[in-house]
Amino acid sequence: MNHLEIEFKTMLTKEEHDRLLQFFADISPISQTNHYIDSDQQSIRHAHMAFRVRTFNRREAELTLKIPQEVGALELNQNLTPEETENILQNNEFPTGEILETLLQKEIPIQDLKILGSLETIRYEKEDEIGLLALDESHYLGKKDFELEVEVEDFEKGKENFLNFLKQHKIDYKPGKSKIARFSENL
Repeated sequence: MNHLEIEFKTMLTKEEHDRLLQFFADISPISQTNHYIDSDQQSIRHAHMAFRVRTFNRREAELTLKIPQEVGALELNQNLTPEETENILQNNEFPTGEILETLLQKEIPIQDLKILGSLETIRYEKEDEIGLLALDESHYLGKKDFELEVEVEDFEKGKENFLNFLKQHKIDYKPGKSKIARFSENL
């Protein structure tokens, strides 16, 4: 499944996160772990892409390659079987499919790719009139942070609605880097 991802995010204090939990009171959290993939030479990063395996509630998994676009990112997703997940996480062996083909087309040295580390997130996700909201608490490399994301269809309208949502909830907009960027800065 491929789609164009347009999202806005803000970093949160623990207090802001805890306050927003009331908005998500009817939602059960999802536990997800991102296992980030690159080479020692950072061939994925230098190509301005992001590559990960995401496991959900320790059962399901998907492989994702994000490729930046003029607006947003093209997200290539491939569902994984438990065996495929194990082969990636334990042996750095990637399944055939559109993601592998794309990496080969971009001349990424597949044999050099490996898991760099993991980031665990407790996520509350809710569809709202402004878009798909996600309230996250993430743990990685001995750090913990909080963020709010919204995934939207339209950039301009989405930005305006997100900033209004923050204002309504008395939250200052604090730009945040992507999870993989925050993770990579702490390697």
